[in-house]
Amino acid sequence: MDVNTSPTNFIHEAINEDIEKKGLTKIHTRFPPEPNGYLHIGSAKAIWISAGVAQKYNGLFNLRYDDTNPVREDDEYVRSIEEDLRWLGAEPNGGIFYGSDYFDKCYEFAIELIKRGKAYVCDLSADEMREYRGTLTEPGKNSPYRDRSVEENLDLFERMKNGEFPDGSHTLRAKIDMASPNMNMRDPAIYRILHTHHHRQGDKWCIYPLYDYAHPIQDALEGITHSLCSIEFENHRPLYDWVVREIGFENPPRQIEFSRLNVTNTVMSKRYLRQLVEEKHVDGWDDPRMPTLSGLRRRGYTPRSIRNFCERIGVSKAYNTVDYGFLEHCIREDLNENAMRMMVVLRPIKLVIDNYPEGQTETFDAQNNPADENSGTHKVTFSRELYIEREDFLAEPVKGYFRMFPGNEVRLKYAYYVTCKSFETDENGNVTVIHAEYDPESRGGDTPDKRKVKGTIHWVSAHDAVDAEVRLYENLFNAENPGEFPEGGAFTDNINPDSLEILSGCKCESAIKDGLGDGHYQFLRNGYFCLDTKLSTEEKLVFNRTVSLKDSWAKKK
Repeated sequence: MDVNTSPTNFIHEAINEDIEKKGLTKIHTRFPPEPNGYLHIGSAKAIWISAGVAQKYNGLFNLRYDDTNPVREDDEYVRSIEEDLRWLGAEPNGGIFYGSDYFDKCYEFAIELIKRGKAYVCDLSADEMREYRGTLTEPGKNSPYRDRSVEENLDLFERMKNGEFPDGSHTLRAKIDMASPNMNMRDPAIYRILHTHHHRQGDKWCIYPLYDYAHPIQDALEGITHSLCSIEFENHRPLYDWVVREIGFENPPRQIEFSRLNVTNTVMSKRYLRQLVEEKHVDGWDDPRMPTLSGLRRRGYTPRSIRNFCERIGVSKAYNTVDYGFLEHCIREDLNENAMRMMVVLRPIKLVIDNYPEGQTETFDAQNNPADENSGTHKVTFSRELYIEREDFLAEPVKGYFRMFPGNEVRLKYAYYVTCKSFETDENGNVTVIHAEYDPESRGGDTPDKRKVKGTIHWVSAHDAVDAEVRLYENLFNAENPGEFPEGGAFTDNINPDSLEILSGCKCESAIKDGLGDGHYQFLRNGYFCLDTKLSTEEKLVFNRTVSLKDSWAKKK
């Protein structure tokens, strides 16, 4: 994940200051996802920032699973997170860790806090705790259990650990300040009772540390120097600092916050994403319409395009929303430079060259990528019967239409000039076959009289055409902000009913089955596509449209 050329930002400036004032010799960062869902494009920004900082300073970068809440955690998510991280190029050179591996240490530190009068067991229910907490304008009230003796607290906490109490009946709370203007400092809960199986710890624990308590401990134990996180944790920073200070870590980490990534026409909330999956609005977490990294990967997005996207939107603390069109712009740039060009007819209609010899074939050289002069060429077969796009023919042309219609001459890409002579229809008047004649002296588009035509269309030979299914994807949501909806509605009301169109019987040139390229293609005049490795078989190829050729974002700019 190359970020050494990235502009300096406020995070780099803070680290430079720490290096100078604290004499830091090794910068150490981490990415701490909760394994309760798949990573999304917003996660990519956090990864790019933390992994990029480590690389910039020749430091270390950890992957640490925040598996302190066992209710929705699953090994499936653990595997997907590591796969996404490595796909992006963010190698966890500092190691892979699990928050649950620190449960013993968290428990030991909790005991020490109790002994020092810095934590107590509270019997208030969740609703009662909210009442006692106060408001933004009014201080909270001390819990009636706040002044329990150290001995009583140690006894109750031990019994909580031993499973003697039901869920929700007790919590362990930090004793800080119920009048603090920061609500997070009003005696926050740091342990809760939860009788449930943990994906790594099994049934060893029935009490679990809360994130605001466990996370700074994990950072400190791993030697993290800079805990980089999104802006919603800014108000939690005093609690982060309180935990590492009260426990007594000699070289505590420094938390620095940055703005979250928001993108139009999509949702980032894992709750919303899970709902889309569970209610089958999409075909799993890796559905190509999802903003998950696995979904983007399956749709054809490349690691480079996502890294470029993250770098170009920059790092700041200011709230902003990025146009989805800019993400598409970044993948277009990458694929324009790297994708193999292929002729594929999505909605085929047969074209018969009546004066071309039956049974004869010939080949033409087709460019692999005109943007790369070293990419070379491949062969395409030409024969008497071809397929062209249905939209490339009109029986009765409209003004400004320069493609195929009776009496008009067009160029077949790489091949010959042909003139439409007639067409056949079915009983409903639908055109089924087009008949044309070719000019044998126009091979390669060059004629003795140097005449020019206004229309050039792509085609595929019926002689060796490869059938394929092609999936055309659009935004999953029509609304720019799907999370905004009228009272009584739901974000799913904003789902685009036309976000997927499946085309069967598409015709591809034969070279597409020869393994040319890396699975990313520009289908001439149709857009950028990739092979769907999940659905494709030897008998049936499936391609997903990554993005159309039209760059609406660039035109806006």
